[in-house]
Amino acid sequence: MQTWYSIIPKSPMLSIYIWIIFCIMPFFFIIQSFPLWQIITGIGFILFYFLCHYFSFRAKPGLKYMWISFQMVLNIVMTLLFGYVYLSLFTAFFIGNIRQSVGFYIMYGLHIGFTVLSIVGGYFIFLDLFLTQTPFIIINVLGVVLLPFTLYSKTRRENLEGELETARERISELTVHEERQRIARDLHDTLGQKLSMIGLKSDLAARLVEKDPQQAILEIKDIRQTASVALKEVRELVADMRAVRIEEELYRVEQILKAAQIKFRLNGDKSEIKMPVLAESVISMCLKEAVTNIIKHSEATICRISFYQSEDEFKMTIQDNGVGLDRSKRLNGGSGLKGMQERIEFLNGVIDIESDQGTSVIIKVPLAITHQKGEMEK
Repeated sequence: MQTWYSIIPKSPMLSIYIWIIFCIMPFFFIIQSFPLWQIITGIGFILFYFLCHYFSFRAKPGLKYMWISFQMVLNIVMTLLFGYVYLSLFTAFFIGNIRQSVGFYIMYGLHIGFTVLSIVGGYFIFLDLFLTQTPFIIINVLGVVLLPFTLYSKTRRENLEGELETARERISELTVHEERQRIARDLHDTLGQKLSMIGLKSDLAARLVEKDPQQAILEIKDIRQTASVALKEVRELVADMRAVRIEEELYRVEQILKAAQIKFRLNGDKSEIKMPVLAESVISMCLKEAVTNIIKHSEATICRISFYQSEDEFKMTIQDNGVGLDRSKRLNGGSGLKGMQERIEFLNGVIDIESDQGTSVIIKVPLAITHQKGEMEK
């Protein structure tokens, strides 16, 4: 729980409403049934119980158990002196949010035992009262038994899901890092030696042009042959890397948005997309990153993707109707936005981020330059 009064985390107003009801009920119960000195004593116990409940949220882990123990003692006192058993539900709710397994099971067992024993004792002291309230007392006992364990299981599941998501992100980062290292090693092994040889032979040919033209011609032919071999090896290396088509990525985007219950709107003709494989793969990766950010952070209900390709430029806009980004995030960006910018800059393109009633990511890539890079790959 985020705050001491939080009963339903996603609905703070409902939590406050429940608190008002449960706070008024014991005062009303005591005032209607007991003389003045007992009323004053009962009000003091209730106020002390609420203070214990409040301080249990503020205390360090070790002291929490002390405040919970005070609450259990007050539950017993209120049951045996005034016949009021329902404060035990508040204690049960707090116990359900204990994260340490040993502490949870100890407090859980003690609370059930003390609650049941105090109710049994209450039937001997307030027989007529407890008989009339038996259905509610049974519901209270069920809440004391089931509520803590349900909340504890839910908290553990959420913690495990968070750890799993963190592990997935870490694995993804390591996979990307390893792939980059592999590509760097392959490029170094493929081009490093041959480029060094081309440099050395170019210097030698320059020195031999005047002294021995025939030998200079042979060296130039060797340079040409070495360059051809290097180009062939680079082609083979690039061929091993799977290209990602924008059309394929749009299909995956539609599926993942549907799973996230976000409406998908597409504006553009996929059949008109014609660009080099490298540029299309880079834009597809940026599209995937932008949609991932929408699902994780935007709280959007609609995602619109539009694109247009002319002879000179390809433009794509990814827009959502979510909470938007503040100015600092638009200027600095996270690792995902920075990665998108680096990829687009590699194609000499630009990426703009606008935040007005949602977020718009606008990608512009000049096709003339990307076609030149595509020709170089061939």
